[in-house]
Amino acid sequence: MSGLYVHVPFCLQKCAYCAFYSVPLADVHGGGPVEDYFEGLAAEIRLRQQDTPFGVSSLFIGGGTPTALAPEGLERLLKMLVFSFEDIEATSEANPGTITPEKLRILREYGINRISLGAQSFSDRLLKEIGRIHNAEAIREAVRLIRLEGFNNLNLDLMFGLPGQDRKTWQESVEEALRLGPEHLSLYALSLEAGTPLATRYSPGQGKTFSHLPHLPDDDEQADMYQWAVECLVRAGYSHYEVSNFALPGKECRHNLEIWRGKDYLGLGPGAVSTLGGVRWKNAEDLAVYGQRLRNGELPLMEVEHLSERERMTERLLLGLRLSAGVSLEEFKQEFGQDLRDIYRDVLETYLQQKLLSIEENRLRLNPRYIFTANAILQAFL
Repeated sequence: MSGLYVHVPFCLQKCAYCAFYSVPLADVHGGGPVEDYFEGLAAEIRLRQQDTPFGVSSLFIGGGTPTALAPEGLERLLKMLVFSFEDIEATSEANPGTITPEKLRILREYGINRISLGAQSFSDRLLKEIGRIHNAEAIREAVRLIRLEGFNNLNLDLMFGLPGQDRKTWQESVEEALRLGPEHLSLYALSLEAGTPLATRYSPGQGKTFSHLPHLPDDDEQADMYQWAVECLVRAGYSHYEVSNFALPGKECRHNLEIWRGKDYLGLGPGAVSTLGGVRWKNAEDLAVYGQRLRNGELPLMEVEHLSERERMTERLLLGLRLSAGVSLEEFKQEFGQDLRDIYRDVLETYLQQKLLSIEENRLRLNPRYIFTANAILQAFL
């Protein structure tokens, strides 16, 4: 069985930091693009049926913003997912500005049992700065509606390192989130992705100065925000099970855990990524191209990569070390037939001596003190 990801490429308004493929509904004139999406998705599902012969182990509907769809569109989407996802974790992302009781009822009716809510901040000023369509009160109201509909597995996304955000503002957001009692929290540092409005706004060059812009927290300030939040959430009873993710006991995101553990997953929709049987591909990030290829009976592939054994091993290690549980030496050897201590001997010796990594109970783990800089450390394995 594999995980299933479905990409909904629509939102009401593109956020200033977002680099994911999406089309603002304000730019969609008439129902054409939305109808093209549904027709293309139906065709892709037919073509991909053989890729999940044993069903799916989890479902994650992301975007874009799935709840940007009208209620009838949301229901149409869920009806199309003919894969059986009874008794599995089934997640839908949601935006506080697009949640309604009717949409939540439809999600619940069709088997969605986990909501991932893009809160990002409880500061109205910061929400406006990054282009979010909601305010803090809309987050509180969305959580109230989610609970009223009977959802008992809720994730809140929060962002730190935002323009004009200081430690006090960040702490207030985390504390407000805790008061709402989510089962799961995801904390993401702002990354200035090329081509996004925020990256353009803060890009140097041609004598550009930033004195008129809100202060952008540097790496040290971000690390300070992150470390405070880790300590706060652990005290509150949340397990810090992955670099950016925290959960109450038993509420870890199973879909993402499978991916971090190197399991296969299938992605549907424009811009969606899949990894099955050592092959990774990405669908075209263009609704017109995506739809046209599927109308021609072709798969809408933009990139295809055949992963070598070494690439699969390295990726398994990199993703596994993001988890607090680390990488099981025994499971790695069973999967690849080799001891990772032999493959990465030089790097491991250096990092073990520096106490950046440790081996305990036959598991390789990253020292929690260095988890915020995990990406820089893990690059050495490449």
